[in-house]
Amino acid sequence: MIINGDELEVVVERKKIKNIYFRINEQNQIYVTCPMRVKDSEIKKLLKDNVKSLERMHKKAKKRTESSEKILLLGNELDYVEYKKVMFQDKLAFGPSVDAVNEYLERHSLKVFQDRLNIYQHEFPNLPKFRLRIRKMKSRWGVCNKSSMTVTLNSLLIHKKIFLIDYVIVHELSHFEHMDHSTAFWAEVERHYPEYKKARKELRD
Repeated sequence: MIINGDELEVVVERKKIKNIYFRINEQNQIYVTCPMRVKDSEIKKLLKDNVKSLERMHKKAKKRTESSEKILLLGNELDYVEYKKVMFQDKLAFGPSVDAVNEYLERHSLKVFQDRLNIYQHEFPNLPKFRLRIRKMKSRWGVCNKSSMTVTLNSLLIHKKIFLIDYVIVHELSHFEHMDHSTAFWAEVERHYPEYKKARKELRD
């Protein structure tokens, strides 16, 4: 199937489910999951009817792939130099591979996030005692868990600009006051981070 000028393979997996789902995976394939009795003709029609959605998915997938081939530290691209171990000098990143350098940055992102958290934490006078953690996540930039008193930030944020990290921190800290995404919650976010809409849009793109 041609999407945005690229030819993408369609892969179909039939399961004991009720609905049809489709996505573009890391192999740049259109991956369709559907009920056992769905015909190929129905799948073709569904994909044809959802070309616009597929184009958006493809653009995002392409952007993710391009980003994974770069070394980005706080939104700044570093030049890569192959070397036996990971190290940094000025705007150079040394390491056995680009992936190894990026994984190193993600593993060591906690200190950067903690420093940014310390800047905003004092603006929330009623914060309970909590712990900051990092984890690589596919669909969320941050999670506030009041039951375990933890804020978890996506380690991939280390590749984003500082103002985006700050927004996610403010977003999660605001959840200690409002656990939903109500008008009151967004008012709380805006009070500490007036340009939150700009940050949200950039994180979605």
